[in-house]
Amino acid sequence: MISLWRGSSVFNISYANSESMKGLNGMKKILFFPLLRMPSGHHQVADTIANYIQKRNPTITCKKIDLLSTWNPIVESVVTRTYLEWIHHFPKSYAKAYRHMAHSTKSQRSYKYYEILFMKKMKQILREEKPDLIICTHGFPSYILSKLKMKSENIAPVINVYTDFFINDVWGKKGIDYHFVPNQKVRKDLIQQNNISEEQIFITGIPIAEQIEESIRTKKMNENYRILVSGGSVGLGNITDLMKQQKNDSKIEYLVLCGKNEHLFRKLEKLNRANIHPLPYISSREEMNHLYDDVDAIVTKPGGVTISEALKKRLPIFIHSALPGQEEINLTKLKELNLVHELEQNQSLSEQITGFFSHSFDEFQHSLKSYLMELKTGNPDDISNMIHSFMGANEERRIAVQ
Repeated sequence: MISLWRGSSVFNISYANSESMKGLNGMKKILFFPLLRMPSGHHQVADTIANYIQKRNPTITCKKIDLLSTWNPIVESVVTRTYLEWIHHFPKSYAKAYRHMAHSTKSQRSYKYYEILFMKKMKQILREEKPDLIICTHGFPSYILSKLKMKSENIAPVINVYTDFFINDVWGKKGIDYHFVPNQKVRKDLIQQNNISEEQIFITGIPIAEQIEESIRTKKMNENYRILVSGGSVGLGNITDLMKQQKNDSKIEYLVLCGKNEHLFRKLEKLNRANIHPLPYISSREEMNHLYDDVDAIVTKPGGVTISEALKKRLPIFIHSALPGQEEINLTKLKELNLVHELEQNQSLSEQITGFFSHSFDEFQHSLKSYLMELKTGNPDDISNMIHSFMGANEERRIAVQ
């Protein structure tokens, strides 16, 4: 059963005879905190982990709450609209503001104004919901919870699940119990820059849907490639211009994910190119898994979830554009790891693709192998079992002090 209402959603699915629930007495509740109600990687990761848990732990209730819309839904709508218009009309200005406000050399900033506004609402939510565990997939609620934990508030264990390939300044670190990080580099940064204990950090990668299954890739010997093109669930990016530049007789076939952008879908249809196939929004992760298997590479933006899915499928990744802020920083980090290839705007896309497979494919596979080997605790069973053990340990501590 899934029900939605102002600012929050509950997922509660029951299965019988689960061995993994031994040691946990009664109904347990996990609160998930993304931010804003619009579709995003923060929501995708929260939903993914909730699905991991409920598939294996039948009586656990997973509830997703947006702190901002719970506090004031009108303000949340204005913030969402402002954000989308800002990145669309003034991307450089947004990127500068993001780096200044959320990505600097400081290991932990202070946002006193936000504490004043939202601390009381967070306390109210926790008092009413009485969670056994809290999972943050966005830095802002993590920051508020960190401040509460540092004041010795009696709060359930909190997990930060990072949804990018870096950690911005907003995330709370002090007082947070556990950290699920995307790679070894981020783990080292948490230890060295924030003095977080190694025992609190787990390299899980960015959690993705369980239906996305790992693939094996071999080098293709011909130049008849099938390329998946993605601009995110709302079809952002300069995809139309990119596709207009492609020759109709090219040996490369493009399957373009238009998301919910019907305008983009119609524009690509009007191009009437035999090798360009616009696809509408695909909600099924099983269908996406098959689609990944049917292509040789992906052209996309550097969003955390899409990149993580492509890496698990061992797909070569070409970056056509990046949203200002998080995605620009993701791109820098991914290039440092040699996990993506940024497209040159003044060069032919088809030539860049064929050139990559001729000269860079083996090097990419080597870098990818190293990255995937770091993800020691990233499969759904491991993540679910860790969360289960965290709740069990907290229950034991709670009983011991009674």
